[in-house]
Amino acid sequence: MNYLTTIVLLGTSALGSVAGVLGSFALLRRRALMGDLLSHAALPGLCLAFLVMGQRHFAGMLLGALLTGLAGVVLITIVCRFTRTREDAALGIVLSTFFGAGIVLSSIIQHRPDGGAKAGLESYIYGQAVGMNRQDLYLIAGVSLAALSIVAMLFKEFKVLSFDPGFARAQGWPTWTLDMAMMGTLALVTVIGLPAVGVVLMAAMLILPGATARFWTDRLGPMLLLAGLIGGATGGFGTLLSAGVVKQWLGFDPLRFGDTESNLPTGPVIVLSGTALFLFSVFFAPQRGVLARLWSEMRLRRKIGRENLLRTLYELSEPALASPAEISIDQLLRRRAWSRPRAHWLLWRATRSGLVAWGPGGARLTQPGVAEAARLVRAHRLWELFLIRGAHIAPDHVDRDADAIEHLLTPELLGQLQTDLAAAGVAAVQIPPSPHDLSRPDLSASTEPDEEPPRV
Repeated sequence: MNYLTTIVLLGTSALGSVAGVLGSFALLRRRALMGDLLSHAALPGLCLAFLVMGQRHFAGMLLGALLTGLAGVVLITIVCRFTRTREDAALGIVLSTFFGAGIVLSSIIQHRPDGGAKAGLESYIYGQAVGMNRQDLYLIAGVSLAALSIVAMLFKEFKVLSFDPGFARAQGWPTWTLDMAMMGTLALVTVIGLPAVGVVLMAAMLILPGATARFWTDRLGPMLLLAGLIGGATGGFGTLLSAGVVKQWLGFDPLRFGDTESNLPTGPVIVLSGTALFLFSVFFAPQRGVLARLWSEMRLRRKIGRENLLRTLYELSEPALASPAEISIDQLLRRRAWSRPRAHWLLWRATRSGLVAWGPGGARLTQPGVAEAARLVRAHRLWELFLIRGAHIAPDHVDRDADAIEHLLTPELLGQLQTDLAAAGVAAVQIPPSPHDLSRPDLSASTEPDEEPPRV
């Protein structure tokens, strides 16, 4: 790895880290496209700075880009605060207007007779990380350190502003100033990243690390740390991949197509590396990933099916639980809207678990099955009684409502339900009788609206 690759590697890694941290706040505030606005709004500033100075001056052009980027943020804030325009509409209007102005100015510069074509604006639009030198690295490192210092000093304020800006305003916090500080820091990082990845791809550098980290954690602190690590890793890996260092490590070029040697720009490869990690998180994150959600949903469906089967067998056998009779498949299907194959599958699984004995004549609960079914029936009927007495739902309408929630009731909540129902006049028995009989005076009278409902 040569000197130039080392400089670019350090610069893109630092840029990716700080962009991941700042982009996470924009993502949490539902301003993921703010980086896109800032990068596009920076284009007219680059052009104006070149026209004013008459030459390509790195620091001057970045200052011009920063000023127009901040102007775009302020303009969106003013439009949203003093008009009825929604923030997403204002963002689209300002973004397209500033970018259109930048394209016009860029065209004027390219057709100037005094060498305007040498302005090098293409490197800011599409990115040219290979042109990074030591001074650029120092600038990126300084800006990154300053931005991270601001985040560290205002972490508590940024946290409240991201999750509950209304609470911050009610407490008398200067929310507008804090918002401008956050967006100004984001604008500064965006402008610094333009020479590396360009106007078009800088938004991805801000969005992808935070969006990826969000799949792996629910806490802000770990999310910011993880987003910084992801941004730095994708920046570094994309640089190494585009520079051919990975090819030297592997002994072959993973980006080679046919007989053509890969010679890809650094900025797009960085973004594609971040996209690959984001897609991996989408599918394989332990809690929010697609596979984890599918597995969790499948387990819940299996649990609900097993519990509904046991409760149905219990209710059909309730008159003679001491020696439960065998229940046929047809009897089950009359009580449950199952297909015959699904009923067979549920019975087979319950039989394997030792909860049901299933033979040619039908199915019946085993002793462990009776105990488990009793627990489920108790939860179902306690919730039915609560809905009848607390929500004043008719006894012949509560079965479906109770069936939807009974699988999520905890033992603590069941104990509280029984205690409150006992205080409201319902006998505290281990398994309450079915409340669907309207002739029972203690339940039919409980539907009167002037009765004090039990509290849970």
